[in-house]
Amino acid sequence: MVDPHGLVTIASHHSVQETADRAEELIKSAGKKVFARIDHHAAARDVDLEMPPTQLLIFGDPRAGTPLMLASPTFAIDLPLKLLVWQGSDGRVRISFNSVVWLSTRHSGARSDDQLEAIDAALLTLAKKAAQ
Repeated sequence: MVDPHGLVTIASHHSVQETADRAEELIKSAGKKVFARIDHHAAARDVDLEMPPTQLLIFGDPRAGTPLMLASPTFAIDLPLKLLVWQGSDGRVRISFNSVVWLSTRHSGARSDDQLEAIDAALLTLAKKAAQ
C-alpha cells in the first residue's frame, strides 16, 4: 500500500472540497488539531495559473508528535502530519499521506515500530472514512 516514496494513496468517492471537509471534521472529532488548510487550486488561480482542485490539511496531536521530535529533532521537518486531497488529470479524486513508518527511516531514534504502525493505521482509517 505504501509506494517506494513513502506515500499512501486511496481513491475518494467525493469532490476534493467534500473529501477535505469530511477529513477536517473527522480530524477535529478525534480531538486532533487542524493547524492549516491550504487550497492550492485557489492560490494558483490568484496568480492566474490553473491547476486541478488540490487541498492540503496540516494537522496533528502534540501528545503524539512531540515524543517523535524529542527522540529525533529532525522529525520536526515532517510534522505536523499532512493529508493531501487532489484531483488527478483523469478527474478522479484521491487522498495521499506520508507513511509515518516510512518517514521514521529518515530520522534516527524514532519511536517503536508498533507505535508508528498505529499512527499509520489511524491515518489510513481517517483517509478511508473521508473517502467513503
